[in-house]
Amino acid sequence: MTDTSIFPDPTYKDTVLAPLFEGVKTHYAGHMAAINRAHLVMLVETKILSAQDGRKIAQALEAIDAETDIAALTYTGEYEDYFFFVEAELRRRLGDLGGALHTARSRNDMDHTLFKMALRLRAEAMLDQLTTLSKALIEKARAESNTLIVAYTHGQPAQPTTFGHYLAAMIEVLSRDGERLSAAIDNLGHSPMGAAAITTSGFPIDRTRMAELLGFEGPLVNSYGCIASVDYVTGLYSAVKLVFLHLGRVVQDLAFWSSFEVAQLYVPNALVQVSSIMPQKRNPVPIEHMRHLASVTCGRCDMVVNTMHNTPFTDMNDSEGEVQQAGYAAFESGGRVLELLTAFLPASSINAAKVRRNTDAASITITELADTLVRDEGLTFRQAHEIAAHVARNLDGAPLSEGFTTFQAAFQTATDRATVMDDTAFRTAVSPENFVALRDRIGGPAPAALASALDDSARATQTLCTSGDMRKQRISTADTSRTNAFTQLLEI
Repeated sequence: MTDTSIFPDPTYKDTVLAPLFEGVKTHYAGHMAAINRAHLVMLVETKILSAQDGRKIAQALEAIDAETDIAALTYTGEYEDYFFFVEAELRRRLGDLGGALHTARSRNDMDHTLFKMALRLRAEAMLDQLTTLSKALIEKARAESNTLIVAYTHGQPAQPTTFGHYLAAMIEVLSRDGERLSAAIDNLGHSPMGAAAITTSGFPIDRTRMAELLGFEGPLVNSYGCIASVDYVTGLYSAVKLVFLHLGRVVQDLAFWSSFEVAQLYVPNALVQVSSIMPQKRNPVPIEHMRHLASVTCGRCDMVVNTMHNTPFTDMNDSEGEVQQAGYAAFESGGRVLELLTAFLPASSINAAKVRRNTDAASITITELADTLVRDEGLTFRQAHEIAAHVARNLDGAPLSEGFTTFQAAFQTATDRATVMDDTAFRTAVSPENFVALRDRIGGPAPAALASALDDSARATQTLCTSGDMRKQRISTADTSRTNAFTQLLEI
């Protein structure tokens, strides 16, 4: 017996078709309208459709767009999805001519074009947030270029540097992450339209014109790849994940630095919460929110990429509606991290007294004492290192700056002669200010080296902004061109 039912199985309707319909209403209806208009313009320009038929379809599309309250639509199962709802409206108004709009295209090439159009907006917005953060950090790093901090390795105090130097390292990573994200956005810039189901069409379509009308750089060439190669998805979410994986490491430092025991980072009152029972507590909870939101974002990116794993190299629902829509949450949670960090770091400051305390307690300038002995006393580095190590072990709780007598004895024992250094020279050699000032090599924390690095970062950030502006301008120009071409159809 043949199944002649019109409506889908209720469970299939409720679990698959209705959620997809809602997703299209929320994310894709506007993009679908743009594709419909661009495709109609192209069909008329290539004479696949006559100008008269094009005008009738254009009038019907304009009426449908004007008369349909998309947000109020409820999925009934009468049509498989929103695409077929629009086509049914065309046919209701135009008869068989309403089906002519779908000439030389498929749901396959339309879907991947929709997905790219939706993703490029979200990704571009995230890149804007990233460059805004970079600019704020560059300004902060310049202001903090002389602010001493304790740099840690393996969780232990290591050497002095500056807050500006630390931020500059973060900025460089952010810049490379921005370049990866920008490259992934570029990979969204080629249109699948014209691939049709998977092998293009027997009609003389103009794929380049379609790409132009929709704001793409050009057509994605191989038609099979237009439908099967979802690397535009995996590449983008991989690039997004790296932004938040790397920022999460910085956020973890912020948590460590703001702990009571370290306390070199001061978080202002506007960014802390108090305890409901312990009145002395200042909890910098934005750090925890940034940390967990960064991790959530990484997880959401992994979800999208891993869904593509071991799927067939062809058209498949695994890369389409529901997966695409689920991935958009990564831009929401990631965007919150970028906004919060852009507010948090410029507002925070370094507690100089705590930095000085930890500098003295851990003798973190001792490396420069060894280097100074090599330069000024003619010792080998290993000799100098052993003398410095002896001094560090025998300070008996005193700060290194007060260890000249201990140093004199260690130097005499190791070299069988007196040091040429006096107490003043010793104090200079082991001061954190001297430590930083001497490290004026490329990439070092000394003011001139740091200023040069920040200038480079500012230029890199501007390059990212320029690339994004050019892409956005291309889309804006396409919107105007498509509107004008569609309006001309109405006037034929």
